[in-house]
Amino acid sequence: MKKIIFDTDPGIDDAMALLFAHACKDIEVVGITTTFGNASIENTTHNALYLKQKFGMSAEVAKGVNIPLDQVKTEPATLVHGENGLGNIEIPKVINTQISPLIAHDYLIETIKNQPGEITLVAVGRLTNLALAIQKSPEICGLVKEVIIMGGAFGHNGHTGNLTPFAEANVYGDPLAADIVINADWPVTMIGLDVTQQTFMSNAYLEIMRTSSVKYGQFIYDITRFYANFYNDDLGLDGFYVHDSSAIMYLVAPEIFTTTQGRIRVITDGPAKGHTLFKSSDRVFPIDEWATRPKQTIAINVEPQAFNQRYFDTICST
Repeated sequence: MKKIIFDTDPGIDDAMALLFAHACKDIEVVGITTTFGNASIENTTHNALYLKQKFGMSAEVAKGVNIPLDQVKTEPATLVHGENGLGNIEIPKVINTQISPLIAHDYLIETIKNQPGEITLVAVGRLTNLALAIQKSPEICGLVKEVIIMGGAFGHNGHTGNLTPFAEANVYGDPLAADIVINADWPVTMIGLDVTQQTFMSNAYLEIMRTSSVKYGQFIYDITRFYANFYNDDLGLDGFYVHDSSAIMYLVAPEIFTTTQGRIRVITDGPAKGHTLFKSSDRVFPIDEWATRPKQTIAINVEPQAFNQRYFDTICST
């Protein structure tokens, strides 16, 4: 059984990823830590509690902070995810489920220390919670099984950015945190736009899933109507790219991804803020801010048909 803490800002594609993890028989979602981005921290936390209650999840929910490390706040992505973060579907104002008394980074520290070597962190939003946990308790890096991040863009398959020409939105939202987390002494795999924008779910695919999954199908279809409309208006697509679920897919089906290793730095300010720069060479240059950093893994290709089939089969199995 793969134990995960899901660090997230639900978020339509976050919800799809969380439901995918919940449906996977070999994943135990131990905890959900919330961050800001797709919606405000209040909305993302409310949405996480709603998803927990609606789908009977046992995972504890811990609320994160509401501002990035560099103190530069950006507006929630309501254009993409709707005012409430879940495509403006109707969500109860009152959720009858408990929230953790611990703030998210303290929850991460406590849970990791209590289950050494067992927890995989799957982070699909801004990396503020993970960075704060490292800063407060750096020893957790040696206690985490692995870290899987949906974030970054490295230029493979022509994908370099989605918020700016060279920055992916999660990394741009807190680049200082991203640089800290990626360069910590723990094994990181970055599932960036290089692969998430190679996987596409069409509206027809969602329509079939709608009627094939009793538990999740209608809900996924409902929340993705707003999302699909954004992609249609913005890019002329009849469906959408699959970002956050790609991180869960890598956990359960790494064989459908192609990866490579190297050292990564994040540009933290200026016009290239949020740009993830990957050094594959082992050569040490006269001036080299990469040379002493840990080698990490990035995904550079994926088998999209196998991806969609695995997601469909998992969601429709319950």
